[in-house]
Amino acid sequence: MKRFTAMTAGLLLAGLTVFGCAQMSGGSGWTTLIDGTKGMENFTPVGDANWRAEDGAIVADKGKGGHLVSKNWYKDFQIRAEFWADHNTNSGIFLRITNPMKITAVDAYEVNIFDQRPGPEYGTGAIVNYAKVSPMPKAGGKWNTYEITAKGDQLIVVLNGVETVNIRNDKMSRGPFSLQFGNIPPKDLPGGAIKWRKVQIREL
Repeated sequence: MKRFTAMTAGLLLAGLTVFGCAQMSGGSGWTTLIDGTKGMENFTPVGDANWRAEDGAIVADKGKGGHLVSKNWYKDFQIRAEFWADHNTNSGIFLRITNPMKITAVDAYEVNIFDQRPGPEYGTGAIVNYAKVSPMPKAGGKWNTYEITAKGDQLIVVLNGVETVNIRNDKMSRGPFSLQFGNIPPKDLPGGAIKWRKVQIREL
């Protein structure tokens, strides 16, 4: 009887463990890194942005700028991210970062969120320095969804169901990704708030 009880308890624990992993994965290969106010433990903060959990999202709105850098590195993947931006927000998702301690749009692919960028061809929906948009879509003042695919040298960006980028570029092939809170050049004033409500990734 004791043996039966121990076996039953073990099976129950295993079942709960499997169920928990399935919930964390998000199903169909997706791993949920941010879900509401949970998930900052999956990222390393770089810079002085005031990242915090607030109002059902991970938020930043002060500081000279910074990133939440994924702890894992990725090669071929898809990202789904739900975000809210102010009209003057300067943010983005940086892909295949070469140097996680010094992140630039030259050494990573920056999928931009910046409605007021001085050069709008590389504003919201574009990949800065690599893929322009025209006309530039606007993300400010509402919830939006980015769906990003990086497979081999192909990069595809879909904003709110509309494809904005589909290019081939092989400069960067692997690295972590990051979520940005940035300043507004040329005076480097703090940009508006950025909120990340849900961020998921699936390796391909």
